[in-house]
Amino acid sequence: MENFVNYTPTKVVFGKDTQKETGRLIREAGGSRVLIVYGGGSAVRSGLLSAVEASVSDAGLAYESFGGVKANPTLAHAREGVKRATDFGADFILGIGGGSVIDTAKAIAHGTAMAGSDLWEIWLGKIALTRSLPVGVVLTIPAAGSEMSDSAVLTNEETKQKRGINTDFNRCRFAVMNPCLAMTLPKVQLSNGITDIMMHTMERYFIPDSHCDLTDEIAEGLLRTVIKNGRKLMKDQTDYDAMAEIMWCSSISHNGLTGLGRNRDFSVHALGQALGGRYDFTHGATLSAVWEAWAKYLYLEDGALPRFAQFARKVWGVDYEDDRKAAEAGIEKTTAFFRELDMPVTISMLGAAPSDEECMELAREATREGKRPLTRIRPLGIEETAEIFRLAR
Repeated sequence: MENFVNYTPTKVVFGKDTQKETGRLIREAGGSRVLIVYGGGSAVRSGLLSAVEASVSDAGLAYESFGGVKANPTLAHAREGVKRATDFGADFILGIGGGSVIDTAKAIAHGTAMAGSDLWEIWLGKIALTRSLPVGVVLTIPAAGSEMSDSAVLTNEETKQKRGINTDFNRCRFAVMNPCLAMTLPKVQLSNGITDIMMHTMERYFIPDSHCDLTDEIAEGLLRTVIKNGRKLMKDQTDYDAMAEIMWCSSISHNGLTGLGRNRDFSVHALGQALGGRYDFTHGATLSAVWEAWAKYLYLEDGALPRFAQFARKVWGVDYEDDRKAAEAGIEKTTAFFRELDMPVTISMLGAAPSDEECMELAREATREGKRPLTRIRPLGIEETAEIFRLAR
């Protein structure tokens, strides 16, 4: 087991009608002037936005609302939010939505506090992030886990780059989680969310030569829980208990708990973010589209095969004694589950057909021009990464 620091300071308020507590929670966190960030029209049509605004107002807090966040949140929109927050004099940012909204709220908080610094320069690490505004969230989409994670992602539409930033400044002060708010999601959003939850866990799991029994048990139990309850929700999205399990798994999968004792490997995310930045595909779909190719390219490597075999046996109940047969069955069952969710399992199913040269361009972006070799299984440079993209077509 490797050394680790476990830091999960986000206060979780979970259950029915918990969105009514938002104003009180902001006041407890020291906020007085709140920029409320949300996405499209669903928050308005459902009445959630007005309910949260009423809670904020009843707590004696001033607020302005800022909508328009879309999937694959953009740098331009975050910059617009920074201007709104600055002009309003916001001292607290509240996100109502899923990962895209929460990541935008985090970006606005950083950009507002770092007045005079370019947000993209901060995102690329060229300017050190030294302060931020506090952020709270009302979660409506169980998926990205941004409500408890130290990460946030933005897309620069001009350069077609989708990049993430990891910092403790990304940790939200509180997360309100009412599973009922996710019951009316379009099924495609729910499927993407379930995929993302699994991937956040698996990205921390397939690490060779690691010994973390408790962390393994947590990760394997979470994956089994997601599979079991994800199938229930595909049949009935109003199943409160199933949605509650998925919403809690969303947070646990990305708050660090499923990877304690080993350094994570987010190589599938790097592949997916390259696709998302270039083609503007939904995040979860880019992950499922490349996962099988990634797994088949690497599972026979030294140290990787026992992990894939353990995954197959502990998560999917595969009973082959031979590690290779077990690992292959686990990969097949995972891909089959993505199909159950109506998720793409190839890039062509996403709607793209990258040429060999475009696969090289994607690989150059995923590896940062070869400066960031992918995977802890073995380092993958530009050519090896391009081969995974070709296999995923």
